Amino acid sequence: MSQILIIEDEDRIASFITKGLKAAGFTSTHEATGSAGYERAMTGDFELIVLDLGLPDMDGMDVLERLRGSGNDLPVIVLTARTTLEASVGSLEGGADDYLAKPFRFEELLARIRLRLRSPVTPAVGPVALTCADVSLDPLTRRVTVAGAEVDLSAREFALAEALMSHAGRALSREQLLSRVWGYDFDPGSNVVDVYVRYLRGKLGAGRIETVRGVGYRMVA
Repeated sequence: MSQILIIEDEDRIASFITKGLKAAGFTSTHEATGSAGYERAMTGDFELIVLDLGLPDMDGMDVLERLRGSGNDLPVIVLTARTTLEASVGSLEGGADDYLAKPFRFEELLARIRLRLRSPVTPAVGPVALTCADVSLDPLTRRVTVAGAEVDLSAREFALAEALMSHAGRALSREQLLSRVWGYDFDPGSNVVDVYVRYLRGKLGAGRIETVRGVGYRMVA
């Protein structure tokens, strides 16, 4: 089981990442300052670092510079609210392996983590096409068909359909769907999931997505 070090000063974001990693089979440790994160990273207990740049005691770029200067070659994914080209290029040139701007979707962060942890000799495997009864979804071509007829979905509808079809037959709570489709930056009291499920039912067919009372929704397998 891979150990991930999260260096992030916002507890809400760190908690969001920690819960997502646990659900994906990873273990993680959280440090809220650059100095503490650097000391943890140098213990040799971790396989990858998720690093925020806006830390309270020192800039994340300084942490990265110290790590690389000390010979630490752990994969580092920079996660930051800095969205300028200079920030992304500076991070990569400074030794980061990847860069992801906030707000973000956890699935994208997870995909980048898995990519960086993958053995170099392991061939890359693309997303697998999903099928539930007569509904098919291809993540590569972004095509969805129902009984052989192509259906046009918005980006959000597609992400919601992908989340439900990836767990066909299993009930997903509204909170899980919010996390997977809308990322951490959402209002937990919002009814956006219900609204988009209604949109999706209108395009895929009402009987294909079941309401699980007191839980959320389930794609009929």
